[in-house]
Amino acid sequence: MKFRQIARWEFVEKVRSKAFLISLVLLPLIMVVFGVLPGFLASKEDEKPLTVGIIDETGKLFDELNKRVDEKFKLKGGVSNYILKDLKKDGEGIDEERRQATQLLASDKLEGYFEIPASVFDSGKVVYRAQNVGNVRIQERFSRTIEEVIVEGRLRGQGLDPDKIKKLLASVDVKSVKVNGKGEEKESGFLETFFSAYIVIMMLFFLVMTSGQLLIRSVLEEKSNRVMEVLLSSCSARDLMVGKILGLSGLGILQMLIWGTISMGIALKTGSNFFSPDYLLLSVVYFVLGYLLYAAIFVTAGSPVTTEQEAQQITSYISLMLVFPIVLAVPVMQNPGSLFVRILTYIPLLTPTFMVLRMPIQMPATWEFLVTIPLLIVSVVVMMWVAGKVFRVAILSYGKRPSIRELVRWVRES
Repeated sequence: MKFRQIARWEFVEKVRSKAFLISLVLLPLIMVVFGVLPGFLASKEDEKPLTVGIIDETGKLFDELNKRVDEKFKLKGGVSNYILKDLKKDGEGIDEERRQATQLLASDKLEGYFEIPASVFDSGKVVYRAQNVGNVRIQERFSRTIEEVIVEGRLRGQGLDPDKIKKLLASVDVKSVKVNGKGEEKESGFLETFFSAYIVIMMLFFLVMTSGQLLIRSVLEEKSNRVMEVLLSSCSARDLMVGKILGLSGLGILQMLIWGTISMGIALKTGSNFFSPDYLLLSVVYFVLGYLLYAAIFVTAGSPVTTEQEAQQITSYISLMLVFPIVLAVPVMQNPGSLFVRILTYIPLLTPTFMVLRMPIQMPATWEFLVTIPLLIVSVVVMMWVAGKVFRVAILSYGKRPSIRELVRWVRES
């Protein structure tokens, strides 16, 4: 059939293009940079000790706080990360102390300063002032350490031994173990469970975003260049549509297979275990069927468009359907067997992502796979049939974009 030749031509032409080869390397590189760089910068140590001021109105906390900060936070070489400066001046009021502290801030001699009021044991409130209040690391470290010192001061004030209290309130380490339907156990943490599903959804999202635009632009380009009339003289509109969907879908799936293989190789090399082989095949099935469904929708929606701006708008609207499962990822993890989640699972546009989300958390019953996979296959076939109907009329239509009512009429009449 001619759609095979069209699919092969679309695939070969695009896979040889420089744009495909660049995206094959550039897109995962961007994803890695966006994913790793913020965490790297956030966890990077300070290059030199920072001076932090303390106005201790209680007169009891500075020495203990200085000791603990020096013990807990070190730079490379064992140098203390923070130098604490006592800004409390005997005989001077709090206003004068604040004024002097503000001058030190203005001259960059202080990173910031904490004001600990005399009522802190009752109110528990401390104020931090700095030119850069976006340095969350300082605030988090000092607030935690100040809290420890204040709590111990309260305990001593009540005649209790803080060391004994620490032992009594020692944290408990809970290890999570996943048990499957056969009673087999496997140690599994939140990150492993979350990322094993989340990675597949994000791959589908990026594939739909990139190759979905490619599908619509391919149709738009051939339509604007009047190439479509020549193509339709040698094949039917349905063959042309199916060939485009299969050819460009194969291109996107090849891209993801390359990325997935590299990712799994890196994971095995580093000992990471973010993806279990138990549901790898099923995830691939849902991934491919889900993408084919979205690809058919893209062609259907892209056939009537006449401008690049309209194409971008339609791509954004359709891609929003993939954002919905990402937003609901955590609630689904908490209760994957709820009635609400199961109802959403049987909506074809959401079926691939919700099934992929549910599998690593709590494997659905066999009958759910026997229902959802055929449901997706039927949805893909029906959507391609609808796409063929719209494609046949819209591909040669120029000028005003048709309304929803006109599209429905095309499907009924053509």
